[in-house]
Amino acid sequence: MAVYEKRTYDITVGQMREVVGLYKNEGWPALEAGGFDKHLVGYFISDTGPLHQLIHLWRFDDDAARRDFWKRLFSDETFMDFAGKLRPNIARQEVQLLSSAPWGPNP
Repeated sequence: MAVYEKRTYDITVGQMREVVGLYKNEGWPALEAGGFDKHLVGYFISDTGPLHQLIHLWRFDDDAARRDFWKRLFSDETFMDFAGKLRPNIARQEVQLLSSAPWGPNP
């Protein structure tokens, strides 16, 4: 059964422009270059409700694949260089593991 991982990052107020620039210029290219983007369902920026949030949704075949993915990503030097620049802009992080309901589409 597929496992979905929702990562919500609360960005320090006033820093979203910096975060978007870092992702566009360094983060996303690092994910693509390493082939890590194939598990990504999407990135989202909150527009209502809690603001200043960057949300990622990832899909994995199972929990072992999820754990392996993060281990490989966190050992990628290019991505970790980007992450070091990103961290000062993050006020809080929340990670949720989700399983799909037994009806409807599964992205």
